[in-house]
Amino acid sequence: MVNGPPPFSDIGKRAKDLLTKDYNYDYKFVLSLPGSTPMGLVATGLTKGQIFLGDVSAQYKSGRTVVDVKVDTYSNVSTKVTVNEVMPSTKAVLSFDVPDHKSGKLDVQYMNPRIAIDSSIGLNPSPVLNLAAAVAHKDILLGCEVGFDTVSASFTKYTAGISFNKPDLSAALILMDKGQTLKASYVHAVDASNNTQVVAEMTHGLATLENSFTIGSAHAIDRYNRIKTRFSDNGKVAMLCQREWRPKSLITVSAEYDTKRSQVAPRWGLALALMP
Repeated sequence: MVNGPPPFSDIGKRAKDLLTKDYNYDYKFVLSLPGSTPMGLVATGLTKGQIFLGDVSAQYKSGRTVVDVKVDTYSNVSTKVTVNEVMPSTKAVLSFDVPDHKSGKLDVQYMNPRIAIDSSIGLNPSPVLNLAAAVAHKDILLGCEVGFDTVSASFTKYTAGISFNKPDLSAALILMDKGQTLKASYVHAVDASNNTQVVAEMTHGLATLENSFTIGSAHAIDRYNRIKTRFSDNGKVAMLCQREWRPKSLITVSAEYDTKRSQVAPRWGLALALMP
């Protein structure tokens, strides 16, 4: 497909990733086997308390078509078929789960140098239609997203946002929850030499007049180690330490402490990602 603007979901994504990505309070293991053939395999295991969840994913590429299949510990099979350039500048994605016969969904994505459109509809008797569009001009990205229930003939969501992006900063403003919530975020690269970044995110309820905020940071100690921190107005403090002990293989330790509930033990988690 031709190069175009980022999708609507990218508005505010840089701040969200800094505040939430890689934080994990369980035990997680991921093994990726890319292979030299068009087939690639990924095995994932996750322990949540006394429950173990796992899945095996396989991806097969052939020409313009990519097929992803995932089987989990409950014998659910998720399949996604992606066809690139099904029409000029258009990509189609068909996804469905077995045995859930109502899970089918069709996504159609269109992109040109100025606009990105993403539409999806459920393949069931009561489908929900989602449509998102984003327009870019230089460093500004403007977009909106709507969801429409075809059975009740009502909107399930409508969201609008705008972002300003530079290599060393990103600012975003999103009107969400059907116009009831306003979210603002800002990311600033303090020192490019060690990839030090700070982030702030604030949410304001237009109807409730309630405010919440979260601040965080990320810092690369060296080429192999990095740390992230996060503090929220609800009193929760979190920290993440990640080490790349071999190329594309990571070990990550996360911890979170609720300062307003000192009698509760801190949460922590360990994630190991391996790529031979």
